[in-house]
Amino acid sequence: MGFLSNTNYYLPITFLIFFTFFLCSNSSSIDAITSTRFITENDTISSNNTNLKLGFFSPTNSTNRYLAIWYLSQSYVIWIANRDQPLKDSSGVAKIHKDGNLVILNGQNIIIWSSNVSTNLTNSIVQLHDSGNLVLYDVMSGQQLWDSFSHPTDAAVPTMRVASNPYTGKKIEYVSRKSDSDVSSGYFTVSLERLDTPEVFFWYNKTKPYWRTGPWNGRFFLGTPRLTTEYLYGWSFEHDTDGTIYVTYSVADPNDFGILSIVPSGTLKLVRILNKVEYVNLEVDQNECDFYGACGPFGSCDNSTIPICSCFKGFEPKNSEEWTMKNWTSGCVRNVPLQCSNLSNGSVVEQDGFLVYHNMKVPDLLEKLGGDQNKCREYCLANCSCLAYAYDSYIGCMYWSKDLIDLQQFPYGGVDLYIRTPSSLLSTDKKGRGNKALIVGAIAGAIGIVTLVLCAYIWWKKWTAKQTDTRSQTQNVSSGDQKQTKLEELPLFEFEQLATATNDFHLASVLGKGGFGPVYKGKLENGQEIAVKRLAKASTQGLEEFMNEVVVISKLQHRNLVRLLGCCIEGDEQMLVYEFMPNKSLDAFIFDPLQRKDLDWKKRFNIIEGIARGILYLHRDSRLRIIHRDLKASNILLDDQMNPKISDFGLARIFKGGEDYEVNTKRVVGTYGYMPPEYAMEGIFSEKSDVYSFGVLLLEIVTGRKNTSFYNEDSLSLVGFAWKLWNEERIASIIDPEIYDICFENSILRCIHIGLLCVQELTKERPAISTVVLMLISEITHLPPPTKVAFVHKESLPCSTSSQKSQSVSNNNVTLSEVEGR
Repeated sequence: MGFLSNTNYYLPITFLIFFTFFLCSNSSSIDAITSTRFITENDTISSNNTNLKLGFFSPTNSTNRYLAIWYLSQSYVIWIANRDQPLKDSSGVAKIHKDGNLVILNGQNIIIWSSNVSTNLTNSIVQLHDSGNLVLYDVMSGQQLWDSFSHPTDAAVPTMRVASNPYTGKKIEYVSRKSDSDVSSGYFTVSLERLDTPEVFFWYNKTKPYWRTGPWNGRFFLGTPRLTTEYLYGWSFEHDTDGTIYVTYSVADPNDFGILSIVPSGTLKLVRILNKVEYVNLEVDQNECDFYGACGPFGSCDNSTIPICSCFKGFEPKNSEEWTMKNWTSGCVRNVPLQCSNLSNGSVVEQDGFLVYHNMKVPDLLEKLGGDQNKCREYCLANCSCLAYAYDSYIGCMYWSKDLIDLQQFPYGGVDLYIRTPSSLLSTDKKGRGNKALIVGAIAGAIGIVTLVLCAYIWWKKWTAKQTDTRSQTQNVSSGDQKQTKLEELPLFEFEQLATATNDFHLASVLGKGGFGPVYKGKLENGQEIAVKRLAKASTQGLEEFMNEVVVISKLQHRNLVRLLGCCIEGDEQMLVYEFMPNKSLDAFIFDPLQRKDLDWKKRFNIIEGIARGILYLHRDSRLRIIHRDLKASNILLDDQMNPKISDFGLARIFKGGEDYEVNTKRVVGTYGYMPPEYAMEGIFSEKSDVYSFGVLLLEIVTGRKNTSFYNEDSLSLVGFAWKLWNEERIASIIDPEIYDICFENSILRCIHIGLLCVQELTKERPAISTVVLMLISEITHLPPPTKVAFVHKESLPCSTSSQKSQSVSNNNVTLSEVEGR
C-alpha cells in the first residue's frame, strides 16, 4: 500500500516535469500558453508538426480580431474562440487566468471570452495538438479540463465529432458563419438527431429543418447518394461509455488533411490538402429537392422533372391552387381511401397492397423493426397504421406510421420505398364481364378441357426433365467458391426464348466476342432489346468466367454498370442476358476517326466521370468489394444517352482488404496496355490495379489514341508519350483536335494530369478511386505532380524469355518501362 501511495504522489510531479522539459526544450518558439506565458497580436503557438497555429486573425474585409486556429495559413481557419465577441483593435491578449481558464482580454483588461471551466486551478497549460485540438490541462494531475474539439465553430477536421447524448441532452454542434467577412454565429446549425438510426440535420435558425442526410446504415447516409465520395474517408459512428453517440472520421495518411465546413449559405464545403498542397476545394451543390419537405407530406420531389413535385398514385395535391403556383409545401392527400380496417377478431376486411418506388430518399421519422424484408412487409400489411415500409440490409426493416415527409426521387441510390395503396388501384384486371363473354368462355373451356389436360401432361413431363437438367447443370458449374451463388435466384430464360430473340443465334445478330464467347443482339416478344452472351461449348476457362460473372454482377446495381437481366442454363448451354446498349462500346467511338467527332468534350468528361463512379461503387459502395481487373475501352458500353456502363466481369475478383491490400496470383489475366506493372510482371493486384487501368482509359478518351499503339521515334506507348510531353511541357499537343477548345483547355489538362497520377509506377503513389472522383468533380488546379510513371516500350524480346506465371494475355513484344520525373 505504501508503494501505491508513493506512486500516486509522484505521478503528478512526473507530469509536471514532463511539461517543464517540453517547454524548455522548445524555448526558441512559443508552443504553449502557461500562467506566465501569453500571446499577443503578433504571437502564435504551433503544433508539434508546425502545420497548425493559434493566433489572432481578421477575416476578409473585416478589421475585427479573433483568436483562431488555422492550418498552414489563415486561408484555412478551423476554429475561432471569440467569434461572437470580436476584438475591435489589435490590443487583445490570450492568457491563463488566475482561475485556470484560458481567456481573451481586450485593451481595457476586460475578459471578452473564456473557456469557462469550473475550476480554481492556478497551474494550467494550453497546448495545440497535431490534430488541431486546443487542449487546456491541469499540470499537476495531467487532467484534460477543456478542448476546442468539444466546442467547434463552423469547421470539422479528422477525429472531430458531431455528437449527442440522449440521456443528458448535451450535444456537439456546428454553426455556420453569417458571411465570409462576419464569422459570428450564423443561421445554420448542424447536429446529430434520430439517435436510434442516427442522421445529421441542418437547421435554419436552430428550429426549422433545412436539410438532412438520411439515416446512417453503417456504411453511408441513405439520403445523400450524391455525397458518396465525400464520406468515404473513415467515417464511423461510435458510442461513449456515458451513452454519447457521435460521428467522426479519420484519415490513414498523416500527410492528408481534410476540412469540412458549413458555408454561410448552409451547404458543405470540403477542402483536402495532401503534402501541404490543396488538391480538392469542393462546395456541394444543392438543388430544390434537397430542402427539407420541399413537396410537403406524401409529395415526391424529383429535380429532373418539371414541375419538381408530384403526388404518388392514389394521392392528389392538398391545395391545388398553391400547387399550380409552385408552392408545394402543403403536400398531397389521398383521393382514394385505404380499405384496411381491423375487425374485433383481428382479421382484415379488404387487404391493401403496396406500390414500390425505386431510388427514394428515406422519409423522416422512421421506426425500426427486427426481421427480414418479408417480415417487414407482413408486419406493415397486418397493421393499418403502417403507411409505408423500406428495407436496408444494414438497418433492417424501416416503417412509417406518420405522414411521409421529405421524400425525394434520386437518379440512383436511395431505397425501394413501398407505399400502402388501396387494392382497387393495384389491380389491372377489369371486373364485370358481359354475359356473352362468360358464355363464350364457358363453351371454350368445355370444348378444350380434354385438350388442356393432355397438353398439361405433356408440358409437365418436359418441364420435369428440363428442371432436372437445369439443377444438374447448376450443381456442376457452381463448384468451388461459386457454390454460394444460387442461380435459381436469377430470372431464368428458356433456350427457345433466346434462340427466337436472336434469330437462332444468326451470324448477323453477333455484336462481338466477349470474354467467354460471342455476344448476340436479340429482341424479346415484348419488344425489349437484349444482349445475350453465349458460352462457347467445351470452354473450361469460359465456364469459369461465366460463373465468376454471375457471382459478381448478380449482386451489383449502379447506373454506370451494365445490368444483368437473367441467365439461361439448359443442358450444355450457358448464357447471360443483359440490357442492350445501342451505342455499343467506347472503343467504337474514340478510336474511329469519324465516330469520335460525335463525342465532344462534355460528353467525354461525362463518360470519364461515369466510369470513375462505377469503379468507386465496385471498390466502396457495393454489397461486395470488387476489383474488375479488365477495364478497357471495349468493356465500357454506351447507352442511348452516351452514359457509360462498365461490363464484362468475367475476370473480376471479390476483395476483402483495404485499398492498399494486395493479392498475388499465378494466373495473370487481362489486356496488356491496361495492366499495371506489378500485375503484369509479378501477378500482384489490388484496387490500385483498376486505378491504373482507369488512368490509361482516361488518357485514351482525351487523346483519341490507343495505348497499345506506339508513337514517335522512341516507340512509346500512349502513356509513355504523354509522360514525355508532360516533362517537355508540351502536353497540350496530345489533346484530340476534335475536342480541343480554349474554353475547356484547363479542364482537359486537369484530366490528363489525373490520368498520369493514376498510372504512376508505385501503387502507393496512385490515388484511390474515391480521391480520383473528387479530383474530377472539383474545380481546383493544384494537383500533386505525377512521378515515375510506368508505360509500355516496344522492343524485341529474346525467344528464351519465359515466365513462371501462367499469363492469359498477348505479349506483342513489349516491355514495361519506368521513367523518373524531372
